[in-house]
Amino acid sequence: MSDLQLSLVVVGLLVVAGVYLANWIQERRFRRRLGEAFDSNRGDVLRDPAPAPPLRVEPQITGAASVRADEAGAPGPRGGEAVPAAAASGPLTEFDSLIDYVAQIDGNTPLPERALDELIARTTACGKPYRIAAFNPHSGQWSDLSRAGRGAYTKLRVAVQLVNRSGSITPAQLSMFCDAVRHCAEQSAATASCPETLAALEAARELDAFCAEVDIAIGANVVAGEDRAFPGAEIRVLAEGAGFRLEPDGVFRLRDDQRRTLLTLDNHEPAPFLPEKIKNLATRGLTLMLDVPRVPDGLKVLDRMFDAGAHLAQALGGSLVDDNRVLLSAAGIARIRQQVAGIYARMEARGVGAGSVRALRLFS
Repeated sequence: MSDLQLSLVVVGLLVVAGVYLANWIQERRFRRRLGEAFDSNRGDVLRDPAPAPPLRVEPQITGAASVRADEAGAPGPRGGEAVPAAAASGPLTEFDSLIDYVAQIDGNTPLPERALDELIARTTACGKPYRIAAFNPHSGQWSDLSRAGRGAYTKLRVAVQLVNRSGSITPAQLSMFCDAVRHCAEQSAATASCPETLAALEAARELDAFCAEVDIAIGANVVAGEDRAFPGAEIRVLAEGAGFRLEPDGVFRLRDDQRRTLLTLDNHEPAPFLPEKIKNLATRGLTLMLDVPRVPDGLKVLDRMFDAGAHLAQALGGSLVDDNRVLLSAAGIARIRQQVAGIYARMEARGVGAGSVRALRLFS
């Protein structure tokens, strides 16, 4: 091979590598902004009912990559939603038999504060969201340990979530969790009980695979024509007229009466729509987004998204397109709606209704 041919090969490889690197950086940036847009890092849904959703896929439904976060739990019967326990006999905190792995600590005397502190530290180190319910024999009540403060607790129920957008819990993480529970019991002259872990891990992997199949987001873009841009002040007026509100992070959100995010409207370009700067900002594109598994009554919200997109496009003199800049036709929108309806049917059949407490935990 001549020096020229070798040089051409090297240049070609560098170009290919550069393209892959650029795509990787763009994907990471997009996932980060999507997570921020849908509040997906807020607190536990059972403790903080305010919403939060996920990851972007174009209006041609190509199953959304996974943004899954781990919490852990013991598998149980697949059926109903969360499993609340009675105040006198079980934790007030709701544990879900599908996604929570629940260990028990039972003692006859109050557990030492030092043991409780170490349990919290070691469980946190597992890297998965968890919840601890503590029983006070004097009051006969269970309470959330993170909120209850210290007291004379003789029993604990410690739950870790098996699956969310970060993936399923790993054997090492679940082993760490069980070790933390057993260590706490040993320090407290109490008994510990951890359900069988192999079954929990298998259930977690299977549930995670299902979640990955239905975890999609639908995006639609309003883009400007050649040599045009949309003025920020006009965008704000139109968006707020459609029910969106601009929030401090620079994203417009359409929320329901329970403050759950239904849709987001974001700048298609990198600069966010910061409230103090939007008046002087102009952009060549807007992106509307629906996080499918986190939104209840999603077909109506999907219709509302496309209606809002069409209205924005008409008012701004732009076009409603997918991320390949292909115009969204009525037939194309109908196909998307049909596919989304199929996803919702699968979720309902699995006992994970879109927008339910269970779905919000799994898709967080």
